[in-house]
Amino acid sequence: MKFFFCFFSFLYVAIVMSQSKVYAEKNITLNDEKPQFGLSLNQNDGVLFTSYLLNKNGKVKTYLGNGVLIIYKGIKTENGEVTNVEPLLIDKKEDITHITKACMSPDGKTLYVTTNYTNRKNKPKGDFKETNFHIETAEYVNGLGWTNFKVLPFCKPQYSYAHASLSPDGNTLYFTANIRGGKESTKGTSDIFKVDVLGENAYSEPKNLGSQVNSYSGEMFPFMSYDNTLYFASNRSNGVGGFDIYKSVMNEKGIFEKAEVLPQPINSKQDDFCFVMEKNGTSGYFSSKRDGGKGEDDIYYFMIN
Repeated sequence: MKFFFCFFSFLYVAIVMSQSKVYAEKNITLNDEKPQFGLSLNQNDGVLFTSYLLNKNGKVKTYLGNGVLIIYKGIKTENGEVTNVEPLLIDKKEDITHITKACMSPDGKTLYVTTNYTNRKNKPKGDFKETNFHIETAEYVNGLGWTNFKVLPFCKPQYSYAHASLSPDGNTLYFTANIRGGKESTKGTSDIFKVDVLGENAYSEPKNLGSQVNSYSGEMFPFMSYDNTLYFASNRSNGVGGFDIYKSVMNEKGIFEKAEVLPQPINSKQDDFCFVMEKNGTSGYFSSKRDGGKGEDDIYYFMIN
């Protein structure tokens, strides 16, 4: 009797699975008790992700009582692990000390980072919160690393701009912001915006992606896949729990369809975010604070069967 129950249970699951995408996920080995999140994919199986800066003794470096976040680079393996991990090389003359997210242009020549003005020399004039995030770009110089950081021209110091992510062709930059005022005003605590990348540090004005994507809650960590599907995290009320990962398909007219929440096990009762899809459309990564993890935030590799 037990055999037949197990057989029919398996058959039922197989039928259900055949009717929709099935996600399988695993906690990758680079994770530890510290947070690992914000992974982005680069050329030649390169990856970037965010975690704490460590001193020579392996202890977390702190500033004003908080751990200092930096970007690490690594190489993706065929089974989804990330190896050869080391800090991303940044020019020692640069005073950038807190980076929460980074991505590279498709040609690997430009680095986009999310940071703030805390303990920085390039602070703008006027009243603003130093902890407000903004986006900067940098170029790579042999022997120095990433250098010549510049704030993107549309970033106004009274607002926060974060989580920059480029479209696969590098022509559109997606990001999170809390811009207020005008028809592009943020609906919730943060919305997803986009700008056209015009070259020579020139960009179009930020455009809110609208109510099909954004909500009166918070949206963050956008990612545009090769099949024109936008993935992002939101803490709106119809999710599984905490921040959940959603997707919105952009049609041929460039209009985004109504966002849909991804199923479990991609989403959990805890915070799930930083979803990225590989070019093959059947595997990728996301970050999660779910039960059973190794640390604060872990990076998970997933496959679609």
